[in-house]
Amino acid sequence: MLAKLCTRSAVRRCAGTGVLALALLGSVLPTPAASAPAPAPAPAPADRPDLSRFYRQKVAWGACAGPGMPRDMQCGKVTVPLDYARPGTGTLDLALARYRGTGTPHHSVLLNFGGPGGAGVNELAYDGKQFMGLTNGYDVVTFDPRGVGRSSPVSCGDGGDQAAAVTGADADLAHPQALLRQLRQSAAACARSSGDVLPYIGTVNAARDLDVIRQALGEQKLNYLGFSYGTRLGSVYAAQFPHNVGRMALDGVDTLTESLAEQGIDGARGQQTALEDFLDWCARDAGCPFGRDRRAAGDAVAGLVRSLDRRPVTTDGGDPFSGQDLVAAIVQALYSKDLWPSLERALGSLTEDRDPRGIMGFATGGAGPVLGRPARHDGLVDPQDVPADNLQAALMAINCADDPDRPSAARIAGDLKRLRAAYDEASPVFGRYRLTQVLMCYGRPKGTDFIRTRVKDVDTPRMLLVGTRGDPATPYPWAVSTAQRLGPAAVVLDNKGDGHTGYGSSVCVHRTVDEFLLHGSLPAYGSSCPADGKEWSVFPNRIDR
Repeated sequence: MLAKLCTRSAVRRCAGTGVLALALLGSVLPTPAASAPAPAPAPAPADRPDLSRFYRQKVAWGACAGPGMPRDMQCGKVTVPLDYARPGTGTLDLALARYRGTGTPHHSVLLNFGGPGGAGVNELAYDGKQFMGLTNGYDVVTFDPRGVGRSSPVSCGDGGDQAAAVTGADADLAHPQALLRQLRQSAAACARSSGDVLPYIGTVNAARDLDVIRQALGEQKLNYLGFSYGTRLGSVYAAQFPHNVGRMALDGVDTLTESLAEQGIDGARGQQTALEDFLDWCARDAGCPFGRDRRAAGDAVAGLVRSLDRRPVTTDGGDPFSGQDLVAAIVQALYSKDLWPSLERALGSLTEDRDPRGIMGFATGGAGPVLGRPARHDGLVDPQDVPADNLQAALMAINCADDPDRPSAARIAGDLKRLRAAYDEASPVFGRYRLTQVLMCYGRPKGTDFIRTRVKDVDTPRMLLVGTRGDPATPYPWAVSTAQRLGPAAVVLDNKGDGHTGYGSSVCVHRTVDEFLLHGSLPAYGSSCPADGKEWSVFPNRIDR
């Protein structure tokens, strides 16, 4: 499991993990016009790549391949350049899915469920009923971003085990040179197994893909709903294509300015707070495996993690389940209060019977084999061939591609002890887990500085940003700071509830977002939603940020 892993399922849509580390390391909108074909782009100037063939596409919709796909969901694809600067060097296909709208006429709204690394097609197949209200005016469309799901999935192949060693109990923070050597090996394994797509993964290119998808759907403007990491993607699109923005709603707002290490500190604090909320609830129940003493319960969880790091339990498959594996599972379970009873039972089985099966259910993800060969980028991958580690591999690849910080080995080695202390202070349970994840960008190429330097003061129609006060993954202050960064176009809805994002847990947020997307009705600046505690559904256990 990697740091900022969040998709919409399980009411968990995530955001990221980078200046603290470097410091230590050194209203109403107009109603859209009736559906009309979007005009083809003008010919490219001589000094710009010609992308016209990509913008002339139309999606051919048909039945969705793979087991468990709903009959009323349709699938398709678009083709995008591997490298937008050199479109003649290769292409890749992006998987699409949609539920048809019922209104006449209707447009399309594009969904991103988060991650980074969440496969939209599978998410929509599973969670589609949550968005049926939007079909009154839209085709509800989603996609697998480049490097994700069926769209040229990245993988770390056999390097997945190396990555687990780096982020797990075996990571030797007391000997940084050995750790950095492991990180370089892991990065090399990911490059070997991911193929040509890896250098071109990241949010800047994914946002350009969004514009190709917009045109292929026949839309003059992009109507968009993004969760967690999907808010970063939407913000980057707004900066790149401000005049193509239609109605844009961003729920669980990611930061645009904090480095991965800063996000790691914030994430550790947020997860510690969420754990304490869970333990407050658990200690009031006679069945709590940690007893009724709240203070003792917190010490017991930290002690359990240390104990399993020293002596892991063995899973049914014969693999060790360590304390850091436990932390990864708890991270997932804390994204929604709906999961707390299951978490309590799973922790009881682990502490009383040393049975990790229940808790492992929160940390599983992916269905296919880990590929030892580079991923193809000339067509969609069959569903059964998506690598089992794709979600984690894509998360790391995208986060690293979006982050320009690459401290030197000497700087990391010199400041690792202070970093460890800072993360442990943020959370005695989650600190080490978050720190080792932050280090995973070491050995990878330097990322872009576009998001930190260029995504600001967007000249777009007003957009809706939802921040949730008790969000353990994307803290509410990120919604405020990102809105300030984006400028007057951003309207923040203050959700007083708990959990990661608000659309799936708050009737008020759900209604407000739908009203905006369908009718253009925006709340006034300073509006809020109460903590009504009403969940729209209970989502299954799936990997999230």
